[in-house]
Amino acid sequence: MISGLDDVIAAETMLSDVDGLNGRLVIAGHSLDDLAGRTSYEAMLALLLGEFLQADTAAITRNLAAARREVHAYVEGIDAAILALSPIEALRAMIARLPDGEDRDTAYRLLAAPAVFTPALLRMQQGLPVIAPSETLGHAADMLAMLLGTVPAEEQAKALDTYLVTVSDHGLNASTFAARVVASTRAGLTSAILAALSALKGPLHGGAPGPVLDMLDSVGTPERAEAVLAAELARGERLMGFGHRIYRVRDPRADALKAALQQLAKAGAVPAGRLALAEAVEGAALVLLRQKKPDRALETNVEFYTALLLEALGLPREAFTCVFAAGRVGGWIGHAREQIDHGRLIRPQSKYIGPLAA
Repeated sequence: MISGLDDVIAAETMLSDVDGLNGRLVIAGHSLDDLAGRTSYEAMLALLLGEFLQADTAAITRNLAAARREVHAYVEGIDAAILALSPIEALRAMIARLPDGEDRDTAYRLLAAPAVFTPALLRMQQGLPVIAPSETLGHAADMLAMLLGTVPAEEQAKALDTYLVTVSDHGLNASTFAARVVASTRAGLTSAILAALSALKGPLHGGAPGPVLDMLDSVGTPERAEAVLAAELARGERLMGFGHRIYRVRDPRADALKAALQQLAKAGAVPAGRLALAEAVEGAALVLLRQKKPDRALETNVEFYTALLLEALGLPREAFTCVFAAGRVGGWIGHAREQIDHGRLIRPQSKYIGPLAA
């Protein structure tokens, strides 16, 4: 039996290719190295969904802004029961209220939903007034404006844009596969995205960036990095933000986000002590992992610099998975549409290993 379906090809896609051996990610025919920091999220959506949306970057920008305003009307329905949930569960509950369908209007609402609902939920949970979407800001800048209550600086908006682009698609991961399975039943895009969001919620998939900050907090100062991490490894604990199931070398998304974080630091948006601590922890972790597990490739992964970047932008760690969803929803919809247009009902076989009937 093939555990976890490793090496099983379950779909053909034009959306992304994850080259784990060489540490390379290609999205819609473009290397992530050429996209991150150079392409807006709206332009990324044009690459992933342009044919389906029948729109270029300019049109997607306009339509997505209109969708944010449309989705914002649902914020009035956020009640005490939803506010008592964790951010990711509250986001899932709100998306479940959106109409289902396979059309472009449904897609735009789903693209807008995480960027609108996440700031609204966070502000309401803090007792702050909700900020309405802007008609003129880009998607990343508007998400930050709705969260912070003020128009973000250019470098802040660019940093979040870089993050959304970087995580927009990543092959047939667990959440994307879940989206394709549901889409193959023709249940609708909203149903497919809810399935993907539920998979993303799991700590083995999208729920790990927050604990990176917990690890940094436990280290405290750069001088303590080696001793604290060595003790964690001795106890058999995992170092959060290191190692990936696919990549055998450094995760290219980590490089993209580290570069974005460094640009934020140059603008004074990252405390110098925090960045120095992160670099000390990263350096100590890589040395210790090579000593402790020389037979395994455990390099810095996307979670490490995701945590630092989103923290610097003012996002609470409990909402990191929601922001991940705000970027990955473009890929989910792309895969769902690909499955609808070119696939069939996904129905793999299982091998029975239980007792035989008498």
